[in-house]
Amino acid sequence: MKKNNTKILEKRKRKIAKRLERKQWESQPKPMFTASNIHYEIDGRHEGIACGGIGAIHLMNKKTGFIDEIDSVLQLLKVHLPYHESDHVLNIAYNVIAGGTRLEDIELQRQNKAWLDALGAEIIPDPTTAGDFLRRFNEADIIKLMEAANKTRTKVWKRQPKKFFEKAILNVDGTIAGTTGECKEGMDISYKGIWGYAPLIISLANTREPLYLINRPGNAPSHLDSSKWIDRSLDLVSDTFKEVWIRGDTDFSLTAHFDKWDKRCKFVFGIDAMKNLVSIADTIPEEQWTILERKPKYKVKTKKRRRPENVKERIIKERGYKNIRTVSEHVAEFDYRPGKCKKTYRVVVLRKNLTVEKGDLALFDDIRYFFYITNDRSMTPQEVVYFANDRCDHENDIEQLKNGVNAMRMPVDDLVSNWAYMVIATLAWNIKAWYGLLTPNKFLGHQIIRMEFKRFINTFIKIPCVIIKTGRRIVYRFVGYNNYLKDFFRTFAAIKSLKFY
Repeated sequence: MKKNNTKILEKRKRKIAKRLERKQWESQPKPMFTASNIHYEIDGRHEGIACGGIGAIHLMNKKTGFIDEIDSVLQLLKVHLPYHESDHVLNIAYNVIAGGTRLEDIELQRQNKAWLDALGAEIIPDPTTAGDFLRRFNEADIIKLMEAANKTRTKVWKRQPKKFFEKAILNVDGTIAGTTGECKEGMDISYKGIWGYAPLIISLANTREPLYLINRPGNAPSHLDSSKWIDRSLDLVSDTFKEVWIRGDTDFSLTAHFDKWDKRCKFVFGIDAMKNLVSIADTIPEEQWTILERKPKYKVKTKKRRRPENVKERIIKERGYKNIRTVSEHVAEFDYRPGKCKKTYRVVVLRKNLTVEKGDLALFDDIRYFFYITNDRSMTPQEVVYFANDRCDHENDIEQLKNGVNAMRMPVDDLVSNWAYMVIATLAWNIKAWYGLLTPNKFLGHQIIRMEFKRFINTFIKIPCVIIKTGRRIVYRFVGYNNYLKDFFRTFAAIKSLKFY
């Protein structure tokens, strides 16, 4: 980073710190917001954009070879008049990174000369053209685009420290992407009564990157076609990571594939509480059950505060609603060979001791079993349960894809076109992960990977700046400030120096 930039950042940091330092304020006669003599003018000389961080994102895509990779694998346009395939893909992805929530928001950037200058573009596709581009995809083209992203991400992975490659954890889950549309081809009604689609998402838990996202009709069961995509995910990560794990809920406990996966990875899946498993659990001697102690949600850094009243529980009691409360949890294990397997696997059973209450009355006690099947013999039963429960973090990633990235808006009129939109919009989430992985400050990089998408945009993308085209350079001159600008400049310098062979 240039010395002059460092001085300016330090000066701005001192100014804001001085302004925000704690003071013993006297009672103020007027509100803090006192601005009244406000005027608006148009700068006739300079033009700027709100999303100054987009330059670093575009340079990263260029340096990693992602742009060239898109153009090499996609041949959807017979003639480039004037756009290439990468222009269309990045136009949609950058709209999401700039905070757009639908294709129509592209028009806001298209009418902004500074945005065009910032990306070195004479013109960008309008929303209608973007929709037409999505309709050109077929299933093979979408897979090619996902593999182009996977080829790029492996380049980024290879620049990580040795510890990164010790273990890869693949999370597998399905979700419901609802729509209020009535004429979208391929939509169907789910078991929840929601009309829409049922995407399958396989992510790398380490970096929260969706490796494969597959769109399916809304009535598709979660496990539909999941085995072949799990196999492709294993192909992707097996050569890079020393140890690979898969985890999923009961829908993905595909016993016909266990023996095959056992040779390639470790796995932990939930398994349905079938009658034969419940019968085995009932016969386990009491001395073989051990208490499961749940980890605290967080560590108290100062002193423990008084817990506030549980309003929800009070209302349930007052109104006499039925309430199921966990009294204790125990774990045990046994060996089990599913009917479609030639090998015997380890089953960890979680026994929940419950009490069913109505108002202040305890009606009866109940016992419920939850089963987890694994080919690992090294973890304790408690660790198996913790590991399986950590899969819930994948739900947070899916929620971000739905409501942070808005990748499941279904803006087009058929299953394949909407699948293409999902994959392209999800690139914005992947790009966030790549940016975090390339950040020199690894602690901050981990924070970026874990960061909500909206916060990432507000912190690293929405930095107001003036765009200046001078000679052969495009200069982004920041006029805004936040505490992460110093790290932004360091990351930009690291991206600028990238060389992939």
